[in-house]
Amino acid sequence: MVRFIVGLAGVILIAHVSAAQEAPRPDGWVVLPIEDYRTLRARAFPAAPDPAPPPVDAALTRVDYDLRASGDTVTGEVRLTIDVLKQGWATVQVPSGLLVRDARIDGRPTPLVEGTPPRVLISRAGRSTVTLDVVVPLTSTAGTEAIALPAAGSALSAVTLTVPRTGVSLAVAGGFIAEERENAGDSRWVVFGNPGRPLSFTWKRKADDRRAGMPLRTRARIIELVALGEDSTMVTAGVQVEVTQGVAREATVALPAGLIVNQVAGPTVADWNVNRNELTVAFLDPITDKTAVVVTGELRTRRDGTIDVPIVRVPSAERETGGIAIDVNGPGEIAKGEPRGLEPADAGDLGDVVAGHESPSMVAYRFTAMGGGDPRSLTVNVTRYTTKAVLVANVEEARYDALIGEDGKLLVRVRYAVRNNQRSFLAVSLPPNAVLWSAALAGRPVRPGVGAAGGLLLPLQKARPNEDTPAFVVELMYLQRLDRWTDRGDARVELPAVDLPIARTGLALHYSPRYEVDPKPGVFRVATDTGLWSPVLRDEGLAAPPPPPQQKAGEEKDLKSLVDKFKKEAGRTRQGLVPIAIPFPEIGPGVFLAAELTPEAQPPAIELQYRRTIHQTDDKGGF
Repeated sequence: MVRFIVGLAGVILIAHVSAAQEAPRPDGWVVLPIEDYRTLRARAFPAAPDPAPPPVDAALTRVDYDLRASGDTVTGEVRLTIDVLKQGWATVQVPSGLLVRDARIDGRPTPLVEGTPPRVLISRAGRSTVTLDVVVPLTSTAGTEAIALPAAGSALSAVTLTVPRTGVSLAVAGGFIAEERENAGDSRWVVFGNPGRPLSFTWKRKADDRRAGMPLRTRARIIELVALGEDSTMVTAGVQVEVTQGVAREATVALPAGLIVNQVAGPTVADWNVNRNELTVAFLDPITDKTAVVVTGELRTRRDGTIDVPIVRVPSAERETGGIAIDVNGPGEIAKGEPRGLEPADAGDLGDVVAGHESPSMVAYRFTAMGGGDPRSLTVNVTRYTTKAVLVANVEEARYDALIGEDGKLLVRVRYAVRNNQRSFLAVSLPPNAVLWSAALAGRPVRPGVGAAGGLLLPLQKARPNEDTPAFVVELMYLQRLDRWTDRGDARVELPAVDLPIARTGLALHYSPRYEVDPKPGVFRVATDTGLWSPVLRDEGLAAPPPPPQQKAGEEKDLKSLVDKFKKEAGRTRQGLVPIAIPFPEIGPGVFLAAELTPEAQPPAIELQYRRTIHQTDDKGGF
């Protein structure tokens, strides 16, 4: 026994030594608390987040009223379509201002939670229908009855109202009438309300309107604009119909042959239809006073020559007035017209569709007051021109003669060779510190006007655009004060700015012989004066002034005869200074400068360097 125990102990000792000599094993068991295990597992496998709760517990989707007037009250039911988004109980507000007698949810009775306003409880999610038996107060004043419904908290709301009698007219505020019907002694309306707005209903017995049974009598006023194009003619007609007797549910407009109607617009237009050369316009409501529509269309006409102008008529009108304006699209003009039932007029007096479309080539006629079926016609003769023959206005050459003194005084004569066929005025802006002396148009003195920006407005001659536009001369002379010249320095000569482009420019600058002048590089360059380029400026230079009138020897003239002669030659008495023309003095040495293509509204300028070469003791600062 002792041997067995000793042997067993030896075996255990040898096994323990062998286990101590073996390498530690990496796998094994780890014991953790259950809470730590759950924490580690949640970090390794995170769960999906819970969905966000709905923004509201329940939403009121639709409100439907079914009401009937009975005695002094209006009774009926209200159906509330409710979508419950929350799991569990949800409360829904009942529209305020209603007296609720009973409530049901999907046909099952339900109590109302007291409050202002009361509420209903819904226990399940999804769509439910809450039906309320209600009473609406009715007010009656001077034969007019009215009810008011509160603003619904839903996007859709509909009201079916029944009044137990016929011949009733209903007015609605906060919605619109979609359906109206009379049946078996009842008047029934279906009304849709605007979201978020209360609904009010007012009804009364219809007045006995005898006009509906009277024959229709109307008057018409037509303002028409006809734009004659090269390929097609555009017609725009404003037709105003005035009902003097009866009721008009539609209007008939007679169209010119070949006119294709593109659009009929107006606040009372429900529909329109074209059958051959007749346009029928149906109105939304019967017209008892006035209404207006605008008809636009197009048709093909001749490009030029004799053209029959299309005229829109109202045949049923007992009295037809208005007017017509004819314009030419593109370069052209209307030479003459042969009107019948029309009188010449000013396009600016017609108004309506013609307002804002006036042009130099437009002619206008006023309708002679007559019936809509009486004959009325217009024939015009159209002449068209090539595009290059139409010139608005330009300055083909500008010539400046300048005389500058040592004291800084600058005298400038300006001559513009202008071609024009549409412009009425030439806008000229003088340099700073400049005073106008005289102005002339084609050799005759003129009195300039003053523009909105303070510049000068010089009248222009107009020419017909069918031929080469003749040129004429616009002349100015002004005095400008600059800085006084010293022994050496810089000077800037700024010229007037005009609102037309200038093709060629020449400047002859004269200065004191005691100085030398060197122009700086810029827009102008030093050149040799080869003479005037424009023929009209050359002809003006060659023309000699008219000789003074010869007086008889021994003729005595007193003050009265001189005044009579002045009145006879001038034609009328003038107030203020009379423009005069004086020859320009050319004194001292000079330099000629030239430039091309001066843009409009830009004042050209020359930069100079000067230095004194001759000194005198009696220098007075001038020539």
